[in-house]
Amino acid sequence: MPTLRPRLLALGLAALLGTPAAFAADTPEKLPEQPPLSAQTQRSGGEMPAEQQRLNFDHAELHFAVDIPKETLDATARLTFSARAATDVLLLDLDPELKISGIALDGKALPTSAWSNPDGRLRISLTKPLAKGGKTTVEIRYGGKPHVAKRAPWDGGFVWAKTEDGQPWIATAVEGEGCDMFWPCIDHPMGKPDLVDTYVTVPKSLAAPGNGVLVDIKDAGANHTYHWRAKHPTTYAISLNIGPFDVLKGDYKSHYGNTIPMQMWYLRGHEAQAKQLFGEFPRMLDFFEEQIGPYPFGDEKMGVVETPHLGMEHQTINAYGNGYPRSEFGFDWLLQHEFSHEWFGNQVTNVDWDDMWIHEGFGTYMQPLYGQYLYGDMPYFSMLQTERTAVKNVHPIVAGRHQFEHEVYDADTGPANDIYYKGSLMLHTLRQTIGDKAFFETVRRLVYGRPDPKPGNFAPHYATTRDYIDIVKQVTGKDMGWFFDVYLYESALPALEVKREGDTVSLHWKVPHDKPFPMPVEVQVGDTMQTLPMADGNGSLKAPAGALVVVDPRSKVLRDLPHVDAYRQWKKEEMEKQAKAKKKG
Repeated sequence: MPTLRPRLLALGLAALLGTPAAFAADTPEKLPEQPPLSAQTQRSGGEMPAEQQRLNFDHAELHFAVDIPKETLDATARLTFSARAATDVLLLDLDPELKISGIALDGKALPTSAWSNPDGRLRISLTKPLAKGGKTTVEIRYGGKPHVAKRAPWDGGFVWAKTEDGQPWIATAVEGEGCDMFWPCIDHPMGKPDLVDTYVTVPKSLAAPGNGVLVDIKDAGANHTYHWRAKHPTTYAISLNIGPFDVLKGDYKSHYGNTIPMQMWYLRGHEAQAKQLFGEFPRMLDFFEEQIGPYPFGDEKMGVVETPHLGMEHQTINAYGNGYPRSEFGFDWLLQHEFSHEWFGNQVTNVDWDDMWIHEGFGTYMQPLYGQYLYGDMPYFSMLQTERTAVKNVHPIVAGRHQFEHEVYDADTGPANDIYYKGSLMLHTLRQTIGDKAFFETVRRLVYGRPDPKPGNFAPHYATTRDYIDIVKQVTGKDMGWFFDVYLYESALPALEVKREGDTVSLHWKVPHDKPFPMPVEVQVGDTMQTLPMADGNGSLKAPAGALVVVDPRSKVLRDLPHVDAYRQWKKEEMEKQAKAKKKG
């Protein structure tokens, strides 16, 4: 298995802010042995094969029956595609441990010779070529034991847990390895279906909250079937949730005139805590709608479900397992982070995993920004300082090539924390550089594809790093390529060298590969503030001997700070000492 991913800030921000672990999840300490994932199933993303590029994913109709005692899945997927270009094959992804019992194409059963899935890349030969614009529907019947997540959400799969009173509590979290862990899909950021209908059959003592709008609940003897419908869901944001849930419901009157349903699905017995968390929903919606723009899925819902794992940005049904903590910042950081992904991840989706900072950098910046919105600068800078101590600067945030998910997230190979924390701090610096008005306009254009979003005039779309760089240039009228070239495409941060000789203070930007970096720097001398343009990376000013001199007093610029690296090294050594002492003890 690949190295566990630092998803959701959990091992970073959660630990640093003192957030308690998820609670009441009675997951087994030692999971039963299970077949290893195929190399194909472990991978998510990369360069999309030509066969998949030829397809538009029109509709996914997914039927799931879960045998809880046996921990098995019996499923049927009816998938409709239209051809962007002529093709003679459907190329999908499905974990080969989920055995296929039959495939039909446009209602006609295919012989087993017409399809194969040896490694998890399901290839289905069409009975006749599909012309550009043509449509076809494939029905895939499959089932078996889905992969069990050893430590969701850091690795993907099913979580088969029990509540405090012994009832089944089940969830999926597949952001890492991908949607193919439990349904046949196109496991790539650009593989989103236009529409998904999900049917989940469970015992009547349990509920199955899902993505989108609840169409109906149909009786099936001792069971009942929940039918949910979602538009343009991100592939890894489709989830199954099963448990003894009750639900809190309410309506939010949007700033844009529409009414947004709100739902909180919680475990029975947690009503008091759930009501407190549910009370945060309108305030968060206020923030995002005022600061960013309209909630993208207002015609569906703002939904949250209590899960036996920490959390995940499942579209309109965000997973929450943070334990309902109190916070010195006055809000639940994990709920706010996952909710931010409705804008950054679900409304605007990265074209490639290499652009994942668009999800995580913006999603992380929303926590200090929300703290500032609620209570001013103190929580804003407090959270940014916490993020600053977690920046690694080992790999560039953006590699400039197609990447698999594990290359981006795995701590030993990819940017890991930096797509969160460094991405967030970079956005703070950009905001200080171009000003609030321009910054938030660039964010709106990135998220909605336009500067004037209103319900009904936008839809979920894809974006790249290059798209955002171009948006910043369009909004500011300035070429900010130098800014992104250093912060996104270099691993090391720019260092500001400061020398004071006599009554002269000299500043020099030391930048990886001597790249241009005309970042202005504010300097306080006594009780006056001066801004050095640093056009060629250098600047100087006069300061009388003995005068107070403070460089970048408002902490506007993300830069190399040796004391932070020294702290990180000390912290690492202390943790190693503690681990050795614990091992000896």
